[in-house]
Amino acid sequence: MNPEEIVARLLYRDGLMLVIDKPAGFAVHKGPKGGESLEDYFGALRFGLPRAPALAHRLDRDTSGCLVLGRHRKALAELGRLFKAGRVGKTYWAVVEGGPESEAGRIDLPLARKDATRGWWMKHDPQGQPAVTTWQVLGRAFTSSWKPAGGKDLTWLALEPVTGRTHQLRVHCAVMGWAIVGDSVYGTAPRLGGAGLHLHAREVVVPLYRNRPPIRVAAPVPPHMHELLRACGWVGSTECVRSNTASP
Repeated sequence: MNPEEIVARLLYRDGLMLVIDKPAGFAVHKGPKGGESLEDYFGALRFGLPRAPALAHRLDRDTSGCLVLGRHRKALAELGRLFKAGRVGKTYWAVVEGGPESEAGRIDLPLARKDATRGWWMKHDPQGQPAVTTWQVLGRAFTSSWKPAGGKDLTWLALEPVTGRTHQLRVHCAVMGWAIVGDSVYGTAPRLGGAGLHLHAREVVVPLYRNRPPIRVAAPVPPHMHELLRACGWVGSTECVRSNTASP
């Protein structure tokens, strides 16, 4: 990553907010062990303001797609309020192993940290924090019509987290018996050399302005997800969808 590359990943910009297309495999901020992160390059996204933008929420290292930044303190406070109140719409696309029998549903399974030695790894715990996800099937791939590695049926899901717990979508899918393809923590993927996590923050809808329609931004599907999504019936464009991009 370099400053030019992060500017090229800009999906939306106005006076309060930016949305960038986060690449898979890249941490949004430095962890306990340090290392390169997206925050290192936020200075390239000032666009004339005295300070660099800052994260309004988080995405996992291996998750790609829409990442929202606030351009200054007042904007960050408002975005934080919207995220905390659950008013920001978030839709993720995932390809899962196997899949649900029905076409839509809701997962209501509380989550808690696995244990102190596992960092932010999570587990289903009836005494944990409430965690709710809704889901809808967008497409399926059956082994009778194609020959995937491992010989498993696949399902393309739209996932909408009602709450925002750490690793919520990954744990919820795994507990339901349909782990996300490429998940080496909660699924069956190898620790190294796998297909990459097939979880993409496809769209955010942010009601940031009182007298304007919500800002709707969608991120293009990352290359590592194209093959399996197409097997599941995806025929869409890889281009991003932008709203209100003419704002300053």
